[in-house]
Amino acid sequence: MSFVITGNPGVGKHTIAKEISKNLRLRIIDINKIAFEFGLIEKNNDSNDVDVYKLKNLIKEKISSPGLIVGHLAPYVLSSNQIKKVFVLRKNPRDLIPIYKERKYSKGKIKDNLGSEVLGIILHDAIREFGEENVLQINVTGKSKEKITQKILESISGEIKDDDVDWLSSIVEENELKEFFAY
Repeated sequence: MSFVITGNPGVGKHTIAKEISKNLRLRIIDINKIAFEFGLIEKNNDSNDVDVYKLKNLIKEKISSPGLIVGHLAPYVLSSNQIKKVFVLRKNPRDLIPIYKERKYSKGKIKDNLGSEVLGIILHDAIREFGEENVLQINVTGKSKEKITQKILESISGEIKDDDVDWLSSIVEENELKEFFAY
C-alpha cells in the first residue's frame, strides 16, 4: 500500500513528493508520467484529456510495491486497496492565479482549476474514493516545503488533524465569485 499526494495543479505536489520520498526512501510513482509514457493523454484545445479507465488498469499493473504516488488524477485512477494514506494539498486560489498565468494556462483552464480548488473537488473525490479516515487535507498556503513535509511525516507516524480549508466563504465574503467561476 502506498502514500498518495494529490491536489490541484500548482499546489506543490511534485515538490513535496520529492521531499517525502527522500525522507521515507520511497520511489515516486508519477501518474502523469505513466499516462504520457503509455500514450493515454490526448491534447484537446487547451487541456489534456486522459483515458482514466485505461490509466486505472495500467496503474494496477505498474504498482506492485509500496511507493509515493503523486498526481491530481489519484482519486480517479487509484482504489482504496492501493493506498495507505492520501494527502490533498490545498492552496489559496488567489495564490494559484500567478502560477497558472506563468504556465500560460488559458482563461478557461485557469477558471476550471480555480473553481475546483475553491470547491475542494479533489478533496471531495478523494474522500469519496478512499474514505474520510484515509484522507488528510493540508493547507500549503504560505508554508515552506520543509514545514509541509514535516506535517506529512508527523501525520504518517501518528494522528494529526487535517487543516480546515474553506476558500468559498472568503471568496463570497469578498464578492469575488466572478473571478473564480465563469457565469
